[in-house]
Amino acid sequence: MLCVALQNARAETRAFVGASIIAVPAKDIPDGVLVVDAGKIVAMGARGSVEIPEGAAVVDVKGQVLFPGLVCTHSHLGKVSGGDRSGPIQPDVRALDSVDVRDSTFEKARAGGLTLVNIMPGSGHLLSGQTIYLKLRDGNTIDDLAVKNADGSVAGGIKMANGTNSIRAAPFPGTRGKAAALVRQTFLDAQAYQEKLAKGGDDAPARDLGKEAMVEVLNGKRVVHHHTHRHDDIVTVLRLQREFGFKVVLHHVSEAWKVADEIAESGVSCSIIVLDSPGGKLEARDLEWKNGAVLEKRGVPTAFHTDDPVNDSRWFLRSAGLAVRAGMSRQKALEGMTIAGARMLELGDQTGSLTVGKKADIAILDGG
Repeated sequence: MLCVALQNARAETRAFVGASIIAVPAKDIPDGVLVVDAGKIVAMGARGSVEIPEGAAVVDVKGQVLFPGLVCTHSHLGKVSGGDRSGPIQPDVRALDSVDVRDSTFEKARAGGLTLVNIMPGSGHLLSGQTIYLKLRDGNTIDDLAVKNADGSVAGGIKMANGTNSIRAAPFPGTRGKAAALVRQTFLDAQAYQEKLAKGGDDAPARDLGKEAMVEVLNGKRVVHHHTHRHDDIVTVLRLQREFGFKVVLHHVSEAWKVADEIAESGVSCSIIVLDSPGGKLEARDLEWKNGAVLEKRGVPTAFHTDDPVNDSRWFLRSAGLAVRAGMSRQKALEGMTIAGARMLELGDQTGSLTVGKKADIAILDGG
């Protein structure tokens, strides 16, 4: 049994007392107290060292584990849909316009302890649209769950993919080489659009929603979340990133262990999936549980994801356990479920760890 206390659950002051607190990345607190006020963590420490405010609602969680809300950097909750069959590159399409927040998959994710998710369109396109970052709090519409940027815009990245998923009949690419060429041209077109915007005046281009989104990628406002499996596909993404300078998180990276040095040298982050038996896709046949350990050894920031429904969100914690079994450290595995993912979504200053001043995104687990 697992329940989640979300940052907007109630405005009252609450003190969670007696749990074993796994703060991440701070040291564990065997018998702790955590105080929440107005949706933020205001105090945390060992029992006896933290003053409980007068009038606070005391929640007895003795024998339970208090944990940062889990972060899934790659999920397909809410019947999300992206680009259609009209073309392989559709940056104008938004997950914002296609997610059903009343879908039962959201309850499943909450049951798994998830409090922050990156909802992505599928990977059957080279670029299937704009992703959206959602807090799994109660809400009536997508706007109630959407994370907002400082300027008030909806926070999210761009979903890209390479490999076999996007290779099919025209107008889609028929080879890996053509796929990379189409992506390069898309970035070149975006750069030209960006230059015309900067000049303004008579040179100002007509508004183009797709190119606007790509300019946000070039400007660093949107992170590219890139589906990639095979070692050569991974290196192709790194090559494009060097050429155009966009921010990127490599997702899945089944064969990361084959090109771990190249990934480390690039300075990019990886979001990995851990499966009992990959199946279903030839390019994922060499997926190894040791990916997390290999990437950790080389200092690559590494998070986990469910790719729900590929992995059920209710068993997300199991991914870290399997990675530890294959040699990843407990600490980095814990970070991979929480703060590492939050940083990849550029939200690490708000969530991903139990830290005074951060939002009270908390999971409470029964048992050790």
